[in-house]
Amino acid sequence: MSARPWALLGLAVAASLVLGLAAGSVALSPAEVWAGLGGRGGGSADIVRELRAPRVLLAFLVGGSLAVCGAALQAMIRNPLAEPYLLGLSGGAGLGAVAAIALRLAGPWAVPVAAFAGALGAVALVYRLSAVAGRRLDPRVLLLSGVVVGSFAGALMSAIIVLSDTAATRNAFLWLLGGFGASSWQSLGVFAAYAVLPLGVIGLHARSLDLLALGEEPAHYLGADVERTRRLVYLATALLTAASVAACGIIGFVGLVVPHAVRTVSRPLHRSLLPAVFLVGGCFLVLCDIVSRTVVRPLELPVGVITALVGVPVFALLLRRSVA
Repeated sequence: MSARPWALLGLAVAASLVLGLAAGSVALSPAEVWAGLGGRGGGSADIVRELRAPRVLLAFLVGGSLAVCGAALQAMIRNPLAEPYLLGLSGGAGLGAVAAIALRLAGPWAVPVAAFAGALGAVALVYRLSAVAGRRLDPRVLLLSGVVVGSFAGALMSAIIVLSDTAATRNAFLWLLGGFGASSWQSLGVFAAYAVLPLGVIGLHARSLDLLALGEEPAHYLGADVERTRRLVYLATALLTAASVAACGIIGFVGLVVPHAVRTVSRPLHRSLLPAVFLVGGCFLVLCDIVSRTVVRPLELPVGVITALVGVPVFALLLRRSVA
């Protein structure tokens, strides 16, 4: 990619962050946002620095992480429909987090650790079901296995919610709908601590993802360690998905739509594609969060609802253009 697209992406990131800080139940002007970031402006400073800044940054990081997961999985199994939500990772992470909420496990790391364990369990089940079918990395088998595991995890989540007390049920429902209303600097720090390592692992394997996108045999002959790359990428995407689900609930379609949108503009190698997807995914989820807290102000819609309402038509349009 040339310098101009990166400059445009930088402007889009800056604009989305400013809009995220300005929008809400109390609308702020850009001048008030700037004053609030500098600690001036009285009440607006508290709104910007303590409420909106961690929320916007968390939405950006989560959106970028989910988009990177989708791009990596699509290249690894050579299927444009691959994303954490469809491969069962989000369902497994959600099951672990709901179980932690229902059991009232204490500590800021309890829900993320439980979500990570659930995501790893989902990955193990998907691999096991695919191995039973005799075609471990057949994209069709992996997708079908992911749908089965996601449905199974959803059934278990429903059972846990029904059997839990009223407070736990309400918390689990609010969490499952997806949103950033409970964002804080602490939750942002917890997510960042989780996300740095897996994002780095995926980035370091950008060339291997380029080779895997060509197919298993060509990648092997061109020097890629196929099995090691698969294990590391799956583990990294599981960790990122678990951290995302634990931070804001289950949010789908980001990892499906954003990589397709970036590839329609240009088809760079993954060394350039992954950073671009991260930036676009972050902007996309920040804008969806803005819509969720302004369209029915002062109430908030779940962000997962907005991503689905926006993502499904966009994906249908992209699919139609690609077929045409």
